[in-house]
Amino acid sequence: MMNEKPLFVHRLKAQALCASAAMLLACGGTAPMMQRNNLAQLYDRGAGAIRLNARIYHEGPERSVVHYKINTSDLLYKSDGQGPFKANARLSYATYATPDARQMIDSASTMITDRGDGPNEERELIGSLELRRKPGDSFTMVVTVRDLNREGEGKAIIHVADGISAWTQSYMTIDPVNGLPLFTDHLPLGRPVSVRCERCSGDSVRVARFTLPAKLPSPVFTNEPRDRNDPAPDSSFSAWADENGRIDLGPLGTGTYLFKTKGDTAGYAVHVLEQAYPYAERPHDLLGPLRFITSTQEFERISKAVDPRRAVERFWLDATGDRERAREAIRIYYGRVENANRHFSAGVEGWRTDRGLVHIIFGTPTSIYRTAQGESWTFGEESNLMSLTFNFTRRRSGLTSNDYILQRDPMLKGAWYRNVESWRNGRVYQN
Repeated sequence: MMNEKPLFVHRLKAQALCASAAMLLACGGTAPMMQRNNLAQLYDRGAGAIRLNARIYHEGPERSVVHYKINTSDLLYKSDGQGPFKANARLSYATYATPDARQMIDSASTMITDRGDGPNEERELIGSLELRRKPGDSFTMVVTVRDLNREGEGKAIIHVADGISAWTQSYMTIDPVNGLPLFTDHLPLGRPVSVRCERCSGDSVRVARFTLPAKLPSPVFTNEPRDRNDPAPDSSFSAWADENGRIDLGPLGTGTYLFKTKGDTAGYAVHVLEQAYPYAERPHDLLGPLRFITSTQEFERISKAVDPRRAVERFWLDATGDRERAREAIRIYYGRVENANRHFSAGVEGWRTDRGLVHIIFGTPTSIYRTAQGESWTFGEESNLMSLTFNFTRRRSGLTSNDYILQRDPMLKGAWYRNVESWRNGRVYQN
């Protein structure tokens, strides 16, 4: 009917602006113990949490910078009734020898102060913090931002590499217009690509293109083997880094692009994905993740429909029984797709990865623990025999450090089908 509200609602994307941050650096001299770090909050933003993006950039052999981005809508802006609205936050980092180490090596913090015209502005605060580092140092950094006007914080974890691996962190994607750092190496199709690499200044850079397989992950209980090797490049071209180390390219086609200078044994990869990335809004984006909960025949029928978007809507209406429940199921299911894209993208969109599959079907784990070798996700209390545990092994790759392979287990077959059936019956399932 013409007066019915659409099931899929397009989000209003706010224009991002850069704001300044007042910085007062303080170094920590103590080395307290760190408790076993549950990373579940990194993948699921709860009430009061702050979205924190952070990345490391090596400007030289001994000079490194931590760049960070905070959304102003996550901070509380206060006014005394006469002056402007102000936000106050503290950004800090702590370093550890390994991801699962408890003894802190070093720490530092800075104050962030911002002024706004109102309490509900939508901007981005982008700033940086110098990092003390010696050549050859390798460690894990935990970056934390805390809102001092209310209870709320956000965390990001960065592995600071050494040796050959550090070359990857000598590159950084930047906004081609204003030169500010981007906080992802995954870019949407159609956008010009710009990269900063001061180590490459005045030098030629070889760029190799790879087409990564887009095969969907199999269910969590199967024993289907997966190729753990990177593919061979299918083409290459040369680019030039100017005297400031800036490499400007036009829009690139989908694929993974590996940047290397002459003599490098490791490089830096930029992944160009679908136009809507990381969002799921177009019929193509909505259809793909539906394969996890549909039969082969159902998926083919929806794919070949004259209006695939309407066919996807009909699937959810049939599953839930009414429009409001369908709208809620869609919001949560495709919200998980977008969340997977933000956190788990490797050479392909995050929803196509093993961690993306588990997140979409099962939700956010109660606990996530990471080591240098992989991650362990637990749904439910760790000591409860009824809880579910998924173990992921980090794949060694020259194209990405974010690809984790699930250790599939036939014992998970019952849990898989229960959750899939719940989705098919319109019941949003969160273990």
